[in-house]
Amino acid sequence: MADMAKIKEVRERTGVGFGDCKKALEKADWDIEKALDVLRKESAVKAAKKADRTASEGRLAVLISDDQKRGAIAEINTETDFAARNERFVKFCDRVIEVAIEQGDATIPLLEDEKNELVSAIGENISIRRVATLQTDQGVISGYLHSNGIVGAIVELSKDVGPINKNIAMHVTADSPLVVSSDELPEQVIARETEVYKAQALEMGKPEHIVDGIVKGKLRKFQSESCLDQQAYIWDRDQTVGALLAKEGAKCERFVRYQVGESLE
Repeated sequence: MADMAKIKEVRERTGVGFGDCKKALEKADWDIEKALDVLRKESAVKAAKKADRTASEGRLAVLISDDQKRGAIAEINTETDFAARNERFVKFCDRVIEVAIEQGDATIPLLEDEKNELVSAIGENISIRRVATLQTDQGVISGYLHSNGIVGAIVELSKDVGPINKNIAMHVTADSPLVVSSDELPEQVIARETEVYKAQALEMGKPEHIVDGIVKGKLRKFQSESCLDQQAYIWDRDQTVGALLAKEGAKCERFVRYQVGESLE
């Protein structure tokens, strides 16, 4: 990737000025992920980052089977918001999700010809960016797509808990957890957060003998914000999602949350 393209990507992902992006990349030997860490440590990204910033336009589609045993979510991108509202594009999104719930990952090549026809009709590049499916034998699958069409989720629960099924999918959509529980957090993520928190504490002039305590506190907060079962339930912030489901004898097995244009790992 060319240097200017890397600068542009860092800028799009952080909102920081071109000059600061270039300096961060130079310090990171032009490694984008390391440059993002540099910006975080310097606290420049905190003020500049825009939480709802997206990399491209498009729509999501979500579909749950009638028996609640299968669910699918897909992201379909186009170049402009105007095209994303085009009736033919919206219908194509519906077509994608209908195929996706049956075919999963095979959806993208299966619909290549239909996609190319739509490209010719609309005059913009279109891509089926990603598709995910969930299936269960004993539990249920629920889903939610926000009215704006750009953020949504599908969730697998261990048992049917009535209206709570959809509420959990709405919670995942709204509060964007990274994983279900803390034991699912990758070691590299914990290590990365630890490094950043330690650097921030030292930059603030905190004595080294209390830095470890500060880092542990920040990590606990990170887990409470990142792990679904530790998040405060959006419909009742006095209890966690994990506690709510436990009362019902249920648990969340897994989930998939998409937002249009977000960076992929």
